[in-house]
Amino acid sequence: MNLPVLTEAEDQQIQGNQLRVLLSAYACEPHRGSEPGVGWNTAREIARYHQVWVLTSNTHRVAIEAELAVRPVPNLHIVYLDPLGWVYDWSQEGKRSQWNVHFHYYLWQIQAYFVARQLHEGIKFDLMHHVTYVKYSSPSFLALLPIPLIWGPVGGAEMAPKPFWQDFNWHDKIYEHLRSLARQIGELDPFVNLTARRSIIALVTTEDTAKAVRRMGTRNVAVMVESGLTQEEIQFLAQFPSPTNSPIRFISMGRLLHWKGFHLGLRAFAQANLLEAEYWILGEGPVQEDLQSLVKHLGISHQVKFLGRLPRNEGLCKLRESDVLVHPSLHDSGGWVCLEAMAAGRPVICLDLGGPAIQVTSETGVKVAAHKPEQVIQDLSVAMIQLANDPDLREQMGKAGQKRILAGFSWQSKAERWAKFYQEILV
Repeated sequence: MNLPVLTEAEDQQIQGNQLRVLLSAYACEPHRGSEPGVGWNTAREIARYHQVWVLTSNTHRVAIEAELAVRPVPNLHIVYLDPLGWVYDWSQEGKRSQWNVHFHYYLWQIQAYFVARQLHEGIKFDLMHHVTYVKYSSPSFLALLPIPLIWGPVGGAEMAPKPFWQDFNWHDKIYEHLRSLARQIGELDPFVNLTARRSIIALVTTEDTAKAVRRMGTRNVAVMVESGLTQEEIQFLAQFPSPTNSPIRFISMGRLLHWKGFHLGLRAFAQANLLEAEYWILGEGPVQEDLQSLVKHLGISHQVKFLGRLPRNEGLCKLRESDVLVHPSLHDSGGWVCLEAMAAGRPVICLDLGGPAIQVTSETGVKVAAHKPEQVIQDLSVAMIQLANDPDLREQMGKAGQKRILAGFSWQSKAERWAKFYQEILV
């Protein structure tokens, strides 16, 4: 493997206030959401301020090189690596169990340590930053290096409250048990505990994960949302006009999974009895048939539309045609769709759980406490009725959401904070 090193001339050209930062970003790809988007946007924006070396997988090489050929990023150096020459085939993801990618990721982390150690000998990094995966129960072997390590934002400690398991079928309950077991095993991994103890700070997506990393010995913990939007995305979404729908239209967007809580949103919509309203469900997944059966049982088939899975731009156009986002997820670490809705000036109804509970405020939407299903359904229906009957409130919340996105959730504003944060922790 040919590793990028600095020539003596390049070394002298580095500005005095620039740091040499090593990013661990297993998932890192332009024009993607979720984990790959976190990795790429973090790397690109930090490179505006510092010299950045990114460790990532060859999985993302084609997309990254195509992007850099059109839009070069000065100060950004990409190092591709994969364990034993095994490049994970993401085209098969969703067609098999996820143990493959997690096993690949663990092996990748081991190799990343040896590559980083070799790089450090020539570059002398000032600090390291583990960016993706955003999973607290997996280690970052970079913690073995004698360099300050920032860990995160990481998440994953969120769980669906037990009272809500009554709505899950046996398969979904097994999933939740296995997810909990995997998390517990991860917390027992000595290398995960080493990562927690050696991190100069752990940045976590939720309070649930904050409690978990503190148990493992992390001294400094701060809550920070990992999601963000580019300036282009924010400008595009800000152009969405205020809806003129009559009657009101609610929308839920995402994979149709049991823990996304769409069944709660549908039951609340039926209970609200908004006879002229519509509810759009955008996405596909294993519980789609169950949701469609529920809609028939509730007698709201004429008001609910299942739009299936759409390309992102088409999905955003459906958001444009809607008035309120309903996001009743039971354990989201992030919740990108909430950011998109706020940027588009749409109020959000969500549960007071996980990442959405941090993103959404009382000024930008309605957060519903999650004690038990009957209570959540009742409170969601009250929120739907309130927003359906008060267009001025919808407008007010929408504008507040756009301001909140600009202030704290653009990748540019996040990178500005990172740049200052790096300098502060090294003082």
